[in-house]
Amino acid sequence: MPYAELKDLPAAVRDHLPIHGQEIFRAAFNHAWDEYASRGDGEREEIARRVAWAAVKHKYRKDGDRWIAL
Repeated sequence: MPYAELKDLPAAVRDHLPIHGQEIFRAAFNHAWDEYASRGDGEREEIARRVAWAAVKHKYRKDGDRWIAL
């Protein structure tokens, strides 16, 4: 299900990514959710989640428990 606000994101995203990373995740997830509307909800959510993390990884890298801008 798409995320209306940053506070709606899963805790793993909200608690670990900086605000900009959260915004990237939310935008990419919501776009992929719309793009893959023809898939079943379970598959659709998995695809959207993968797309969102891939988008985050274009701008951030993980260093231990922290995400650092590239």
